[in-house]
Amino acid sequence: MAIAFDVGAWLLAYVVFAWLRLDSDASAVPWSSVVAVAAINAGLYVALAIPFKLHHGRARTASLEEMVLLGMLMGGSGFAVFLVNLVTHWVPRSIPAGATFGALVLAAWARAMWRTLQERDERSGIGSADNAQRALVVGAGEAARELISSMQRDPQRRYHPVGLLDDDPRKRHLRIRHVSVLGGTCDLAEQVALVRADVVVIAIPSASAETVNRLRLAAIAADVPVKVLPSSTQLLNDSVGIRDLRDINITDVLGRNQLDTDVAAIADYLTGQKVLVTGAGGSIGSELCRQIFRYEPAELMMLDRDESALHAVQLSIHGRALLDSDDVILCDIRDEAAVRNVFATRRPDVVFHAAALKHLPMLEQYPAEAVKTNILGTRNVIDAADLVGVDKFVNISTDKAANPVSVLGWSKRVAERLTADRARTAEGDYLSVRFGNVLGSRGSVLASFARQIAQGGPLTVTDPEVTRFFMTIEEACQLVIQAAAIGAPGEALVLDMGEPVRIVDVAKQLMEQSGTPVRIEYTGLREGEKLHEDLFADDEPRDIRPRHPLVSHVPVPPVGDAEVLALPTSGSPEDVRRALRQLSGAAVVPVHGPDAAARRL
Repeated sequence: MAIAFDVGAWLLAYVVFAWLRLDSDASAVPWSSVVAVAAINAGLYVALAIPFKLHHGRARTASLEEMVLLGMLMGGSGFAVFLVNLVTHWVPRSIPAGATFGALVLAAWARAMWRTLQERDERSGIGSADNAQRALVVGAGEAARELISSMQRDPQRRYHPVGLLDDDPRKRHLRIRHVSVLGGTCDLAEQVALVRADVVVIAIPSASAETVNRLRLAAIAADVPVKVLPSSTQLLNDSVGIRDLRDINITDVLGRNQLDTDVAAIADYLTGQKVLVTGAGGSIGSELCRQIFRYEPAELMMLDRDESALHAVQLSIHGRALLDSDDVILCDIRDEAAVRNVFATRRPDVVFHAAALKHLPMLEQYPAEAVKTNILGTRNVIDAADLVGVDKFVNISTDKAANPVSVLGWSKRVAERLTADRARTAEGDYLSVRFGNVLGSRGSVLASFARQIAQGGPLTVTDPEVTRFFMTIEEACQLVIQAAAIGAPGEALVLDMGEPVRIVDVAKQLMEQSGTPVRIEYTGLREGEKLHEDLFADDEPRDIRPRHPLVSHVPVPPVGDAEVLALPTSGSPEDVRRALRQLSGAAVVPVHGPDAAARRL
């Protein structure tokens, strides 16, 4: 049908333009020559269109891509006939040129009308379902355009878009698929009432936590629920639709730090390289694997000692998890011989070291385990990486390594120092990346609060004034990958976590979202806990950000192998803690007892 119409458009355009060219005198027109040239032009056009698959559904009807193809092919065939006609003089010279423009207008207009009729049919069914919700969409960008299109094509007719809100004055009169921009976000409550909206949808994947929270509160005041598109780092691909809509959660309100990622720099050291991630089954390690996989490494090796965790991460990346491929490696980083064998056999180019013990109270009871995994295990991985000459080694650290007062902090600080020491002699770049609490990670405060709310409470908070830095898993891992592209050997790169958040505010936020008021119980700070965490030690320079606005660079003093190997791996916990504190270089004595909170502050 499309080919027949385009051929008809060529014939009609030639006939009409020839008649106009000869002063509307039909008897003066050389009809046989005009029709012959029109047939030649149409045949040439169809022949050119076949390899480009213009009529085979390569591009959606009346899409920008199809219009470009149509213009290129019609213009090219018309220009070729025009040049030949200059020599042969089959018809007056202006007829091929004018007919080309005429045929292009007819073909493009017909396609536009076809698409308009299709979209009208889609829109006509909106709201016909009994459960269709009238949606007021916040944001009038590309995400909103795709979301509205998805709503209108949805066969279940779950949402009926009734208006858009956007603060950009240039979009004041914009209409997206016949849905108008009604005003700015400050008009949300008023427009909800005017259009009788049942739900507000925030279609701004790049929205900051402050923006999401402001819109959430405005929607609550207007007594309508709120849906949100995930942040751009959480979306599976660049396109969005109603399948991506979800309720606002605590990570939207606390942790949507949007990043200006240098994709070219990341791709330069990941694409086509062999990448190994230790602790790949953990929260941070698994998300690192998912993000690294997007940059098409030559090989992604996921190492962990937990076979169930490896099954989960392989399933999340490939959609299948038989655990029979060589991309999953079952290995304990404490086993020096096994680690060396893995590196010698697989020879990675880039290593992300995320394997660690991280639960602070447990490590306070068993500090020797922190020595074995967080320090000696890290040393095993560093040694193996150095033996095979990796290009880049990234140690994942924590804010508890800054001014450490706990076994976890001391052990991670020693791991930073180990990495810095190897950076002095190794050929590749060895560096650490430090950040705070990760929202949604395994064992995080969110998971604990959610369980306590489900059980009816109480919510246990250590202290009403305790604060922590927060970031989502996706954003933390994206910054880790970014930081690895810009860090210098021996540095610790400190990720900007925004302002610290009171834990009690997180608890109240979760209660509000669950609709279940429960009692908050204050338990007091545990051994090794601070009232407020630090991102920088007292003796470290702050906010030196030469390469990225969200990444600070701090030097780390190295520590030698002999001192590390002298650490006790057995004996009394107090002796192990004392040795750890001394080797970490911490200037603060660990605080325990009833006055711990005041002395830590």
